[in-house]
This record gives sequence, structure tokens and C-alpha cells, in this order.
Amino acid sequence: MKTMKMIYFGALLLAVGTVNAAPFGGEADVKYAKDLWTSMVNESLAGKGSIMSVPYTGQHPHGAILDALDGPINIDGKLHRIIIKRNYGGPGVSKSAVANDPEKYLKAVTVMLKRPGYDPDNKDWFWVKYKADGSLDTNPAGMKLAGMIAKGKPKGCISCHTAAPGGDMVYNSD
Repeated sequence: MKTMKMIYFGALLLAVGTVNAAPFGGEADVKYAKDLWTSMVNESLAGKGSIMSVPYTGQHPHGAILDALDGPINIDGKLHRIIIKRNYGGPGVSKSAVANDPEKYLKAVTVMLKRPGYDPDNKDWFWVKYKADGSLDTNPAGMKLAGMIAKGKPKGCISCHTAAPGGDMVYNSD
């Protein structure tokens, strides 16, 4: 009986440890995402008056209209590849409406950042979903969307992007 209690207690500790070791939204990922937003604003890649590409028609889960940037960003003195997708929606949204007044229609900013050594199993991408104001978005369970976002169900960044052609998790480069 004592052995069974020890096994049960050990399994319980393992389960609790696993639940608390979130694959995304942890303190380090949240801090990095906040620092990343600051770098994006400093380089005019986010925030009011940021550099914009030509808006195009999007699809779920990103938005009705999108614009995307793909290039380098300097973080902590190192260049990283960043893909920024701005997600637009709302009444009256169209490519021309977004081009003329992007802040009015901006709903979210989704980011893929290449971080060597961060997540080798998933091509070292760091994923973030920001609200229009630059704060971190959350999933229905309240987890902040920063880091290795949603490998399983419900589908999230990683589980969707593994289907991208070319094996690089990037849809717009093939």
C-alpha cells in the first residue's frame, strides 16, 4: 500500500510539473516578446506610422486583409530574420481602406522570429501574437501567446505552419 501511494504521489508530481511547464506563455517568453515589440517599434516595424507592405486578401486565422514584412531585425546586437504579419478586419475593411487608414482596421500583429537554438524541432521559430496596441494576446485558457505556440489542439502557429511547403514553416517564401 505504501508503495502504491508513493507511485501515485510521484505520478501526481510529474503531472503537476508537466502542467506548469507550459510550452508557451512562460515568463521568459513573455519578457522576450515584450522586448521584441520594443525593438520592432524602434525600427519602425510596429506601432503608429510603421513601414507597411501592400495589403492583400487574407484568410483565417489571420484576417480578412493582411500586410506582411520579411527581413532582418537587430535584437541585442544580433540580426534575426523576422516575419511580421499585420491582421486587419472589421466593418468596411478592404485593401484600399487598410492602405489609407491601417490603424483603424488593425486587429493583431503576428510574428515569426528566427532564434538560433530556441526550438530546433520547429526550425527555431519564436512565435508571438500581439493585439493592435502591442500587448500580448491570449488563448481561451488565458495563456499569453508568445513562444512555442500551440503544437497540438486547438491548432496554433506551429501545428498549422508545419504544413508550409519547403519544410521551413514559412508560407510566403515558396
